[in-house]
Amino acid sequence: MRLTVFIFLLFIAHSCSAQKKAAFVSGKVIDENENAVAGAVVTILGKQNGILTSDSGSFRIKVPAEKAFALIFSHADFSDVQKNFYLSEGEEEQVTVRLMRNSKTLETVVISDEKERKETGLIKINPKSAVTLPGVTGGVEGLIKTLVGSNNELTSQYSVRGGNYDENLIYINDFEIYRPYLVRNGQQEGLSFINPELVKNIDFYNGGFQAKYGDKISSVLDIQYKKPVTFGGSVYISPLEQGLHLEGSSKNKKLSWLFGVRNKTYKNLLSSQETKGNYVPSASDLQAYLTYKISQKLQLEVLGIISGSRFSLIPESAQKSTAVFSPLFTANLGLDIFFDGQEKDNYSNNLIGVSLVHSVNKKVKLKWMMSRYGDNENENFDITGAYLFGERSFDKTQPDFGKIINPLGAGVYQNYARNALNIQVYNFSHKGSYELGKHFLQWGAGIDHTIINDHVNEWEFQDSAGYSLPFNPNQINLSNVLKSDANLTVDKYSGYMQDNIRLSSTVTQVTLQAGVRFNYNSLNDEFLISPRAQISYKPDWKNDIVFKASAGIYDQPPFYREMRRYDGSINTGLKSQKSIQYVAGFDYNLSYGERPMRITTEAYYKSLWDVDPYDIDNLQIQYFGENNARAYAAGIETRLFTELVKDAESWFSIGISQTKENINNDFYYTFKNSEGEVISAKTTDQVVADSVKTNVGWVRRPSDRLITMGLFLQDYLSTNKNFRVHLNIIYGSNMSYNIPNSVRYRNALIIEPYIRVDIGFSALLLSEKSSRRSHSPFKSFENIWASLEVFNLIDRANVISYQLIKDFNNDIFTIPNRLTPRMLNFKLIARF
Repeated sequence: MRLTVFIFLLFIAHSCSAQKKAAFVSGKVIDENENAVAGAVVTILGKQNGILTSDSGSFRIKVPAEKAFALIFSHADFSDVQKNFYLSEGEEEQVTVRLMRNSKTLETVVISDEKERKETGLIKINPKSAVTLPGVTGGVEGLIKTLVGSNNELTSQYSVRGGNYDENLIYINDFEIYRPYLVRNGQQEGLSFINPELVKNIDFYNGGFQAKYGDKISSVLDIQYKKPVTFGGSVYISPLEQGLHLEGSSKNKKLSWLFGVRNKTYKNLLSSQETKGNYVPSASDLQAYLTYKISQKLQLEVLGIISGSRFSLIPESAQKSTAVFSPLFTANLGLDIFFDGQEKDNYSNNLIGVSLVHSVNKKVKLKWMMSRYGDNENENFDITGAYLFGERSFDKTQPDFGKIINPLGAGVYQNYARNALNIQVYNFSHKGSYELGKHFLQWGAGIDHTIINDHVNEWEFQDSAGYSLPFNPNQINLSNVLKSDANLTVDKYSGYMQDNIRLSSTVTQVTLQAGVRFNYNSLNDEFLISPRAQISYKPDWKNDIVFKASAGIYDQPPFYREMRRYDGSINTGLKSQKSIQYVAGFDYNLSYGERPMRITTEAYYKSLWDVDPYDIDNLQIQYFGENNARAYAAGIETRLFTELVKDAESWFSIGISQTKENINNDFYYTFKNSEGEVISAKTTDQVVADSVKTNVGWVRRPSDRLITMGLFLQDYLSTNKNFRVHLNIIYGSNMSYNIPNSVRYRNALIIEPYIRVDIGFSALLLSEKSSRRSHSPFKSFENIWASLEVFNLIDRANVISYQLIKDFNNDIFTIPNRLTPRMLNFKLIARF
């Protein structure tokens, strides 16, 4: 008996001693792009149970001490990694584990980051596709257009879920990016702010985004630039664009640097448009991103961007045509214009941002940021056009082919502008995160100090058939005059707090994100609170599916353009546009044979109030400058991500939507004479006997289109992977076009569907660096690709806006302004 008790006590003592001999391993699991890998399994070799990494990729596991052991890091979409250890009792070792994607897993198609599947509106885009995408603008924004639709290939701007260009947030390494404000058309725009060669990660939210993102109501584009560890670079050249990028790090790995320079010209492209003349468009930029590791816990980051764009045009002539079909007559109408004068525009932007990242410990991370953004824009034009309008001959057998044979109108117009805009935005902000068990807390606060100096001197003169419009026999009147000087100083205070909660760590996963934003604007003295929440649910089903939903308040304080009325005056009391948004959808991973596929679907509804209505003419957005409307947007979007062949991702996107607005007091009168005939209110030879008041009610918004479709497809020869094809197709159904500043004729015109097909063919000219001889002039190059691109393959003459022309009877006709025709482009890309 005593022996039994002694053995039992000895066993207990040994067990307690064994329990004390423990150590810990902690750290972070990342992928090859340094993105956190959530949900990775960490187990001790030979054991059945393990732990999961958090949303930030971090983990801490208890391990045996005083003995050799191995940890296995695994994830369904990555190859397993084994790490061997030998730790003393009580010791804790911190490691960073890098997982490489399986060859059987798509990098961005079948989702490898559970973050994308759980968050509503989030689409992660492969940066490599931004380089290979065929298109006039290409780049990151070109990829986004295949997902949300487009109606203009000359611009990098895009509309999301019924919004306009001003409703989209863009960040590069947490610094907010702005776009030029005086640009009227894509010819003037120049380069996108984002250099795709420098990009490491792309997160695009098309709605329902979290509280940590700023105060706009449509979308967020969150860009992260690379932090290179080895030397490398690329150079490319084509008739449209040239660029160079270099990257590397110091020997001790404390300093990393990223450098990019680009130049772009549309001269060859614009020379084929309807307006003939001497086009001199040019744009260039210089970007640099530096990181310096001060210590194990402190890192300094610097982002610098200098961008400039110039546009010069001496127009000569233009020939525009359109067809008119009606029960009464059919005609081919033409407009011939002969110009005198010129246009010279300059747009320059710069950004300098400095951030200090403090990793207090493995759970707490703090970031302090300072930045200055500068924008200088000058718009100068004085162009006179003498025009002849009428029926054009399209009979090639006649000597008058292409000429106007039946004149309907003639006149002269003159457009004049001397506009200058200077904007400076100073920002100081802080953001942080704290991981506490199943909670991932994030917070932030910032101050923006904005200085705006704007000078507008713009007018238009119209002379139809020898009469100045509007006609007054005693004087010459200008049809549209804008004269304004504005000097504004605005302080904006904003902040947020949110919590990402993992409610379940079992096979059935539930996550909740809840947060709130605040915003105060000193100009209109408005304080806003915006709560937002998201939830995702992954059931324990055989099918790999995630359900998700979100709801929240999204406000957009006026920046500057929204405050300018049609007459040029500034409404400094303009309030924020406000919305409540609901999103629900699912994310489904499946396979078709050996081909992985992923389907995402989201339905959304936005209710907006205090809306500032606007009209769009090409890229120029003209606001009413009043909070005098309500609006809504509703729709459903479905996307299929797959690959036709291995390692060549493709996707198809389709959306059905509707967005309408109801402007306060939008009514007009119809006047009738004594015989009941409708007459003009300005008619002087007839007596108005009666009038009928018509309330306009709900009408289409300028960004409304029922159907949008996009296809991005990559393929290569079955016998040779080095010959590839890239296809980009965009379709958008018709849009309304408003007669400027008109109540009665809002939605009076229709822009026909936008259809665009771009295709590129690529061939690998040089590869297999290890097999080259040491004296080869190409020994330092990783690969060299040559691409032949065909823009607007089907040569469709898409319409972007209309020009209004009056005939001899003072009736108004509309002549379409068309976009670019078919064009070839050759590009050479070398990487080293």
